[in-house]
Amino acid sequence: MTTNWKAQAVSAADAVSVVGPGHRLFVHGACATPAPLLEALCARQDLADVRLYHLHTAGPAPFAARGREREFRSISLFTGAPLRQAIAEDRADYIPIFLSDIPGLFLSGAVKLDVALLQLSPPDVHGLCSLGTSCDAAKAAAETARIVIAEINEQMPRTHGNNVVPFDRLHAFVATDRPLVEHHFEPETAVEARIGELVADLVEDGSTLQLGIGGIPDAVLARLHHKRDLGIHTEMFSDRIVDLVESGAVTNRLKAVGAGRSVTSFINGTRRLFDFVHDNPLVAFYPCDWTNDTAVIRKNPKVVAINSAIQIDLSGQVCADSIGHRIYSGIGGQMDFIRGAALSRGGKPVIALPSTAAGGKVSRLVVQLDAGAGVVTTRGHIHWVVTEYGAVNLHGKSLRERAAALVTIAHPDFRAGLRRDLVQARSFPAKPAV
Repeated sequence: MTTNWKAQAVSAADAVSVVGPGHRLFVHGACATPAPLLEALCARQDLADVRLYHLHTAGPAPFAARGREREFRSISLFTGAPLRQAIAEDRADYIPIFLSDIPGLFLSGAVKLDVALLQLSPPDVHGLCSLGTSCDAAKAAAETARIVIAEINEQMPRTHGNNVVPFDRLHAFVATDRPLVEHHFEPETAVEARIGELVADLVEDGSTLQLGIGGIPDAVLARLHHKRDLGIHTEMFSDRIVDLVESGAVTNRLKAVGAGRSVTSFINGTRRLFDFVHDNPLVAFYPCDWTNDTAVIRKNPKVVAINSAIQIDLSGQVCADSIGHRIYSGIGGQMDFIRGAALSRGGKPVIALPSTAAGGKVSRLVVQLDAGAGVVTTRGHIHWVVTEYGAVNLHGKSLRERAAALVTIAHPDFRAGLRRDLVQARSFPAKPAV
């Protein structure tokens, strides 16, 4: 590979000049969001009906700003904070879909991409760039889009796995040297600490972990340093995994898939995490149709999948992507890993959530989900549910037994009301005469 690749760089405006009206674009997400390309795209005033497919993006989303609806239509495959209001106001769209199914949209041609906007690491001596911090669906987009435009960032980590993009695949690129957007964790709350303790108690030595980002996953990870031979096979991870590797708790020694390596599809965290994955052969990034394939997940032993929820009803239905009709996040990989963990030998699918919301005024455990709430994990897939008041396993339990168990881990202020409302909900009127 020539060492003067930078000489071929163009301006961001020139790079996105190939985008035309009606084009379908993929936008790289999370820490890999190609901000300079998006800014240049949105600086144009001559476009119409450009559709942008993406997972959650980092930083501003100028393509979803009010007044740009005729030009751009954001289509979230997993919704992040910058798009929630736009979706609520019908200025943007959301597709409910398993993370494992997203690459297939592009590979099958169901969504024919004209352009992929990516952020890549610099090319190596073999002429290969890497997708850096986010492989997920970007690999499929890079392979299927007619045109690939990139931001090649000197500070994007070079990561290992099935996540390379040949430099000669690029139609145009801009060269940058800027820090990635970082995600810093907040100090844990007392509720998160207690949930972390309860979930950590479910993790046995030799378990393979899947968990995301946020207060509860961080609280769990902070309490696993005394465990032995943990493995990582997940859709994403953050800084706390670095702590577990450095403490010796994570060895990946007992995994059946990717033994010796932490396997992920993307990461989200700080510079410490970016430095950890850079050129690290013991961390492998793969497309999310492989990391989240239940046939792959189940091969690992004792998979503990730790996911969150917004609401759970007393039959075990889990709402995780919306607050009523208002889209908050997405289906993501929750069902992929809940099912994969259930099929794993000794696996434990876990839904962990605080018992209340709105400063304690609202119970997250409810007799009936809010109108419009999306069921992400069905009551047929649910196993462990954990709040700060305990952990219960609903698998194999009847509706009556499930309700009784879930009430015991609801906030004490709401338990009597839940029991009363449950009785009323079961008092159906007699069938009308035919």
